[in-house]
Amino acid sequence: MLPGSTLTVALAAVASSLVLAACERETETAAAPTPRPVRTITVVKRETGTPLTFTGRIEAEDEVSVAFRISGRLLANDTKLGDRVKAGQVLAQLESQNEMNGLRQAQAALAAAQGQLTQARNHFDRQQTLLAQGWTTQANFDVASKAQQTAQSQVDAAEAQLKSAHDLVSFTELQADAPGVITATGPRAGEVVQAGQMIARIARQDGRDAVFDVPAQLIRSASPNPQITVRLTDDPKVTAQGRIREVAEQANPVTRTFEVKVGLTDPPAAMRLGATVVGQVQTNAGPMIEIPSTALTRMNQQPAVWIVDPSTGTASVRNVDVSRFDEAQAVISQGLDTGEIVVTAGVQALHPGQKVRVLGSGP
Repeated sequence: MLPGSTLTVALAAVASSLVLAACERETETAAAPTPRPVRTITVVKRETGTPLTFTGRIEAEDEVSVAFRISGRLLANDTKLGDRVKAGQVLAQLESQNEMNGLRQAQAALAAAQGQLTQARNHFDRQQTLLAQGWTTQANFDVASKAQQTAQSQVDAAEAQLKSAHDLVSFTELQADAPGVITATGPRAGEVVQAGQMIARIARQDGRDAVFDVPAQLIRSASPNPQITVRLTDDPKVTAQGRIREVAEQANPVTRTFEVKVGLTDPPAAMRLGATVVGQVQTNAGPMIEIPSTALTRMNQQPAVWIVDPSTGTASVRNVDVSRFDEAQAVISQGLDTGEIVVTAGVQALHPGQKVRVLGSGP
């Protein structure tokens, strides 16, 4: 048997060894954290474009507001929304007493000027005859000639004033310059209107547009000169084809969208002015990468995604360019390649170089 002191020393040594072994096992356990579980997808490219739909309205291709050229009090205005008008049809009238008085004054002024011209011509003819016979002087003849020219100028001025007076009288009637449909009306009879104030708006019957408010990114993603299918919202069987005719140069200050006018080819009669329609257009059919929107995060104030390295099982973050985004999916234009593994769930809890475990795979 070992002496008591020797036994005590041996037991202490064994205990120290056990403590050191336990510490080493704890250190090894702390150094090997459990991989974080994540969900992923493998990047693939699609070769077909995505159809985009947006809601709009039917408007006239050519719509004009008509107004009086002069101010006055409305005597009559019987225009109603939806009325069909013909070219030359009277739409409204102003009280014309002042203009008629001006016309009569101009007629009287012309008559007086014509009388003076007749008198000046007779005097000129007499002076011309007397000068030829030697009974008058050259100075008298020159005075008569000048008086005739002055009288002729006064007649010309009076005729111009009479024409202007006739125009003012005609301006008291507002006529349609082309056939069409009334789409808006202005002041009614009895109101005083100013020159240029809208009395009615006419949609001329020479074309129909489908008008949409479109985000800038959809304009960029659409094919050049795309064929657009337009359908009535209340009857999708009523369709028409069209192409973009005009894109607004400036965005709406409230919605930040651009007004796009689509010229329709032979639109059916059911597509009346103001009808609500749905337009569908195909985006560019180039290769696209789509990922769930939950995969997006941010790095350096730019969109980014987490990439899983299959050889090491670690995650790294990478910036990407997003060409289109909605609540479900994001279209990536640059930053990803086919076959790469992108984290779609758990992106907020990752850090660079972290070990991950794809859910559904082995530990």
